[in-house]
Amino acid sequence: MRKQAYVVALIAVALALPCPVQAQPKNSKGIEFFEAKIRPVLATHCYECHSAKSTKVKGGLLLDTKAGVLAGGDDGPVVVLGKSNSSSLIKALRHDGPSKMPKNKLPDSVIQDFVEWIAMGAPDPREGQAATKGYKTMTLEDAKSFWAFQPPKKTEPSVKNGAWAKAPIDRFLLARMETKGLKPVADADRYTLLRRVHFDLVGLPPTVDEIETFINDKSADAVEKLVDRLLASKHFGERWGRHWLDIARYAETNGNADNVPFPQAYRYRDYVIDAVNRDTPYDRFIMEQIAGDLLPAANAKEKDNNLTATGFLALTSKPRAQNNPDFKFDLIADQIDVTTRAVLAMSVMCARCHDHKFDPISTKDYYAMAGIFDSSIMLFGNNAGKKGGKATGYHALSDGGEAMGIRDAVNAVDCSVLVRGDAKQPSVKVPRGFPTALVQEWTPKLNRAKSGRLEMAQWLTAKENPLTARVAVNRIWMHLFGQGLVRSPDNFGSLGETPTHPELLDYLAIRFIENGWSTKKMIKEIMLTRAYQISGKHDETNYKIDPDTMMVWRMPTRRLEAEAIRDAVLTVSGKLNREPLKGSMVGQLPKKKKGIGTASDDSNHRSIYLAMVRGAPLPEILALFDIANPNLVVAQREVTTVPAQALFMINSPFANAHAKSFAQRLEAYSSLDDAGKINLAYLIALGRPASDADRTRSLNFLREAGKAGESQAWASFCQTLLASAEFRYVQ
Repeated sequence: MRKQAYVVALIAVALALPCPVQAQPKNSKGIEFFEAKIRPVLATHCYECHSAKSTKVKGGLLLDTKAGVLAGGDDGPVVVLGKSNSSSLIKALRHDGPSKMPKNKLPDSVIQDFVEWIAMGAPDPREGQAATKGYKTMTLEDAKSFWAFQPPKKTEPSVKNGAWAKAPIDRFLLARMETKGLKPVADADRYTLLRRVHFDLVGLPPTVDEIETFINDKSADAVEKLVDRLLASKHFGERWGRHWLDIARYAETNGNADNVPFPQAYRYRDYVIDAVNRDTPYDRFIMEQIAGDLLPAANAKEKDNNLTATGFLALTSKPRAQNNPDFKFDLIADQIDVTTRAVLAMSVMCARCHDHKFDPISTKDYYAMAGIFDSSIMLFGNNAGKKGGKATGYHALSDGGEAMGIRDAVNAVDCSVLVRGDAKQPSVKVPRGFPTALVQEWTPKLNRAKSGRLEMAQWLTAKENPLTARVAVNRIWMHLFGQGLVRSPDNFGSLGETPTHPELLDYLAIRFIENGWSTKKMIKEIMLTRAYQISGKHDETNYKIDPDTMMVWRMPTRRLEAEAIRDAVLTVSGKLNREPLKGSMVGQLPKKKKGIGTASDDSNHRSIYLAMVRGAPLPEILALFDIANPNLVVAQREVTTVPAQALFMINSPFANAHAKSFAQRLEAYSSLDDAGKINLAYLIALGRPASDADRTRSLNFLREAGKAGESQAWASFCQTLLASAEFRYVQ
């Protein structure tokens, strides 16, 4: 068996695709995380004893600079980059050892923030000019000319080789390629294109029948018919709804010390899937999630739908309320963060404790928005409100647990600026409103008797808002090309990247609005371009000029997300249950003394329906392949390549079981000889027929492995396909 596993590994390597690593954008996410989660805690709880201004620096440890954090103290380093559990700082925060910092232990949720910060490499801009080069504080005057705050403009690109372009998008891309001396590669073959479209739209591989239908369709509109069919599929909402759930930090448990379940969270998941399938206009989609409870409804069903949509604002990982004066303000901070990052790609939460270090957002701007949420009541969806329904307590369920969501409080209030974000240090009150840099003559005026969430939703979705449409189309582009035109899809501020194709980004934003904010129309327009349909073929001349493919001269090779890999394995093995799951799996999870246990992977439903558990290990395949952290707003997932991923696809019980099921599917085709079954296996797993070399190599393997038994030989062969890089990547 050991020799056989070795052969399996060799064939998996032989089938592997070259997967060039692309350069990553600036670590703006990490710096934003530090500014929002870490710096305020250090300033409030640590600087008194561990900064240059301390009367006496305890333990020789300075925590007011990055250099100090990395240098450590008298007892050595306190942070091991990327290894939280090996960092003595975490042990001190947990009060696990002789050193206990600070004296009054921090909440578990705050300690977890430090765990995540160290795990991501402890990003920290506090190193003087050298470390902050390229990061400049944007003033209100600077904001007047900042690219992201300008209204999108229509332009006409000029190109030399106009015959290549199928659509206006192609002309914008070609114009930039020509200025760089680049030439687009040839079109993708039809097998490659079909597999690409299937995974991009529904997250599933094409069936053999679907492959044959498309390959045999010689009509000029074959691709358009394919795109239309998949856009109309119920699986489209499962695929693209998952993209939004990453941004909404969707989870079905609370995490933190008391990892209680959210038994009603699945209603929000189903709302998102349904809204995406119905192609709810994006502006309406946002309106419903910010202020659905305040929108008029034609009937009870629509009213319930609108209230369920506001679960977007209630899905946060909540800290303990007991003896926690910051409880309410922590929830408000999350609501501000998810709203501004999700819709505007701006990190307003960084201004909770101090004026934003990089963007033109002041603490007064922050607390102007905080007042809007302080005038709202969060519905926890777990009957918590039966003990009382005060707005300031963030409880209601007089609603009896109908849903997780939000509604207006009886009385609207303005919020006081909290010194250093400390609830015990309120100062001047500020009127409810929006960030000054983003306020224009078209900005709605708040009804002072109400919370202001309705006006906030109107402001966010106004066609004049320069950010909302740009952010949305940039993310659509990212999901189709692997990287956005702005490569920091959740940060359009000064820490973010500038667009590689600003004129194209503006064109897409304008088209998005003109087409009624239709996500499906935007996707279709992009997919029918020449640029989307080109191959991923390597070209050495182009590569030397543009190694990161930022000019889109070829289609970058992209690894599938965790859910798509798992769903593809289930599809290939014939075990996938394509029906939507009714309700939630969270009720089936094992109970623990505190909270709930690890989610299992026993279900054959699509991965979007698996229980999404905070604070406990997820199914291994999802964790290994970089599923989004449900505690964070994630517009773009990390993509790692580690040995454990390949080993999982070779040795795990999950992969072994489905490889056997795959082999049984092939064995059922008794009329096919071995060569025919090999060809069928390649069509099922990789979306293409086997080449002559594939057949020769596979027949040789089956002949050798057959000594251990024919069934085992076919199972091992099937596992080589599942373990191959070609299975996990799309070109």
